[in-house]
Amino acid sequence: MQLVVARIGRAHGIKGEVTVEVRTDEPELRLGPGAVLATDPASAGPLTIETGRVHSGRLLLRFAGVHDRTGAEALRNTLLIADVDPDERPEDEDEYYDHQLIDLDVVTKDGEEVGRITEISHLPTQDLFVVERPDGTEVYVPFVEEIVTEIDLEEQRAVIDPPPGLIDEVDEADSASTRDAAGGEA
Repeated sequence: MQLVVARIGRAHGIKGEVTVEVRTDEPELRLGPGAVLATDPASAGPLTIETGRVHSGRLLLRFAGVHDRTGAEALRNTLLIADVDPDERPEDEDEYYDHQLIDLDVVTKDGEEVGRITEISHLPTQDLFVVERPDGTEVYVPFVEEIVTEIDLEEQRAVIDPPPGLIDEVDEADSASTRDAAGGEA
């Protein structure tokens, strides 16, 4: 099985280094020197990591055969993909690989069907579930403990406790009555 472990950012310096947006909890294992990674687009790879270092909190990598800024810049936005054993699981029981979460049914804690996870969006501050609703629309659910209360891989579902307005638009009348009850303006 293959997992996206990073996305190449912009070139750094003139010797072929690139910044990398890490998408794995195990960068030292997946992104170490000598690692050979498939790419998306496939025409950019495979790439072999020659060196890696952290600079100002960002991971910088250099790939075999890429020794100047032009070559590094040509790799920008390329996804780096590692082969992993399908039975491999993250060490922490509260961590999941994207492939474990894709296609899970999403329900509220009250059992209301919300939809199905179609994608995991990795943002700098948190991950988001992209959930396709039964009507074909999408809703974004932050993958944080306060909202995603349970992941049940055996039942193939994610249980959420969404705040008002996250999955359904807040009714204007409800919003006004909430402000009135709180002593605010209507």
